[in-house]
Amino acid sequence: MTQIAYVSTYIPKKCGLATYTHHLRQSVKDAKMWKGIDPVIALTDESERADFDSNAIWPLLKEQRSAYSKMAQKINRSHISLVSLQHEFGIFGGQAGSFILDFVRELNKPLITTFHTVFKNPEEPYRSIQQEIADRSDRIIVMNRKAISYLCSSFDLPEDKIVYLPHGTPVPNRQKRDDFRRSLQWTNRKVIMTFGLLSPGKGIEMILDVLPDVVRSVPEVLYVIVGQTHPEVKKREGEYYRHQLQELIRQKQLENNVMMVDRYVSEEELITYITACDLYITPYPGLQQITSGTLAYAIGLGRPVLSTPYSYAQDVLAMYGDQLLIPFDNRTKWSETIAAMLADPIELQQWEKRMERIGKLLHWPLVGKKHALLFLRTIQMAKEKFAGIGGNQVVSITG
Repeated sequence: MTQIAYVSTYIPKKCGLATYTHHLRQSVKDAKMWKGIDPVIALTDESERADFDSNAIWPLLKEQRSAYSKMAQKINRSHISLVSLQHEFGIFGGQAGSFILDFVRELNKPLITTFHTVFKNPEEPYRSIQQEIADRSDRIIVMNRKAISYLCSSFDLPEDKIVYLPHGTPVPNRQKRDDFRRSLQWTNRKVIMTFGLLSPGKGIEMILDVLPDVVRSVPEVLYVIVGQTHPEVKKREGEYYRHQLQELIRQKQLENNVMMVDRYVSEEELITYITACDLYITPYPGLQQITSGTLAYAIGLGRPVLSTPYSYAQDVLAMYGDQLLIPFDNRTKWSETIAAMLADPIELQQWEKRMERIGKLLHWPLVGKKHALLFLRTIQMAKEKFAGIGGNQVVSITG
């Protein structure tokens, strides 16, 4: 029997990685290539442990170092065929998440690691941690083709060890778009949207600065900023940053053209908001971001997008980069492009069709099937390598 164990945060934790892993696990299961329950090794704090009441969820206490090697030993004794590690430095205990090294050192099952963060020029302590995980993984998955050359250059990895698989997204339900717009009272508005935990460095101030120029051309424009204040920002300074944005909105007399949704938004709500908007934007000033789940969702749901040319946007929008990627400091082009797209329904429809063509490659049924095939190939390679000493034994290819 084939079983995949996923190591990650997991629902009901309110975290993008938890949601991602849930959809990955479900879409791999829906590919119907094997039966049985695939367990999740869910990173958790002691206070969250009670949230996991399923036998298929194996809690792993984030800050308890000894738990990592014990969990690997439990997997080694089990019928699990392969481990899918969703790696993000901040979800594991220790400096830069170093406790996960105890897990991968002890594990003797095939390991496929998805790197959700990849640096072009990694520095310590991140470099040595990622180096060891990469060396001990049988395959590495990245969601940005640029990350392949970064990893090969930084860690001297063979290119054929790294596999590009896109960030998965929901399949759109275009028939509900008008209903969603009516429910949000957006029927007569031209809606721009940004989503994510609110913090400086997302480019929101820049959009607010140029929005008066857009309003002059498109008076019915509405800029919707969806998301709670980032918990780390809130710990340090409360809602000071949100209040700064609200003051900027007042100064520029944009009260009728900006809406801030200050609460946790479920995935179902997020899909509603994105489906209902006319233009999704990620105006991030930093250029190193290797993945963006929100931009992937917007494209997967077939919405027109504009973005600054950060790494993930360059990769996923490579075909239309000269038209949809605008430098952060070119404010005139930002205001002119937003206004031109919103003022021309035919152009917006054309961009919808173009995004739909890209988005088809991101939908979870296809992405899940590609993961399932990679998992099966890796398991088979491990069986073949060790057939002489263990029959059908499945252990790490690299171990």
